[in-house]
Amino acid sequence: MKHYDLIIFDWDGTLMDSIGRILTCLRNVARDMGFIEPPEAAQRDIIGMSLAQAMQTLFPGRPSQEYPLMQQSYRDNYQRQAHVATPLYHGITELLTQLQQQQYQLAVATGKSRPGLDRSLRQTGLDQFFHLSRCADEAHSKPHPDMLQQLLAHTGVPASRALMVGDSILDLQMANAAGVAAVGVSYGAHSCEKLQLQNPKAIISEPLALLSVLTA
Repeated sequence: MKHYDLIIFDWDGTLMDSIGRILTCLRNVARDMGFIEPPEAAQRDIIGMSLAQAMQTLFPGRPSQEYPLMQQSYRDNYQRQAHVATPLYHGITELLTQLQQQQYQLAVATGKSRPGLDRSLRQTGLDQFFHLSRCADEAHSKPHPDMLQQLLAHTGVPASRALMVGDSILDLQMANAAGVAAVGVSYGAHSCEKLQLQNPKAIISEPLALLSVLTA
């Protein structure tokens, strides 16, 4: 018996192995702006936020006119890092294929912009699985529940029949705020210990383990 109808995935650190590229870009923003580089833990904590909120959180108290420059620096650095491999995690395509065959609705809720997500969907071929998504430029930034609330409203699926899968405490906090069950993945931005503080349904160490969670 299926406990869920809709499974919502985060992108970076959950489907795509892009954490290293993101951290490099954040370090380069600090260098470009002449700032002290924040600790890596602080950098990991903002992965999943909208770019505007991420910069304000990571570099607080700066003059307002500097934040658009930080955002542009990040975008430029991300494009310059295009040569850095950001593959899908092993097992993602097989996982999504099985979920689609089992007739789950699949969606994405991500801190990426709409152009960024659309480009990634095309490049990875995952657009065949995801016909519904919400991005940081279309909703309040994580951990606000707006992305999930929009997806639930669009599909008509009640919160009790949806599951969020993500690698960050922001994903789990968003799910908790929306009344949606969550599964954490320990191979992305945050450790199993940190994810456990948000009381997820389960924490998995590789993508295909989600199948066992769904049948438990």
